Amino acid sequence: MPEVAFETDLRRLDEFSARDLYTMLKMRVDVFVVEQKCPYPELDGRDEDALHIRLLAGDDLLASGRIHLPSDEDGPAYIGRVVVSPRHRGKRLGEHLMSEAIGACERLYPGRSIALSAQSHLQGFYSTFGFVAVSDEYLEDGIPHIDMQRP
Repeated sequence: MPEVAFETDLRRLDEFSARDLYTMLKMRVDVFVVEQKCPYPELDGRDEDALHIRLLAGDDLLASGRIHLPSDEDGPAYIGRVVVSPRHRGKRLGEHLMSEAIGACERLYPGRSIALSAQSHLQGFYSTFGFVAVSDEYLEDGIPHIDMQRP
């Protein structure tokens, strides 16, 4: 599969146009709630304090995620809501998104570890970026997850 040309965008919630915000939230709901058949509050009140990272090809949203600043002086940065558009799967965009998100965390929060809550079937994917399991498997909204951290 050929590489996809994209731009990386990192911004706070209040910097989005209404249309761009709608597109990002719709993709998250379409994947996390509808496709995964998981009725849960996708709009969880945590978007306002996050940085949102997106991969874009022009106006086309390819993938997105969010980055939370460390919660305390020694805490890790946190990457979450990692999602690739169903129309663009199989193009290694998840790898690109994670590389960009890790790079942003390293620039913004140097010397901090990075944490995430992975769906268990993606543990191998995240381990390729240096994340290691730091919890036992648990159910979150009916889906097996595991906490992972990257030193």
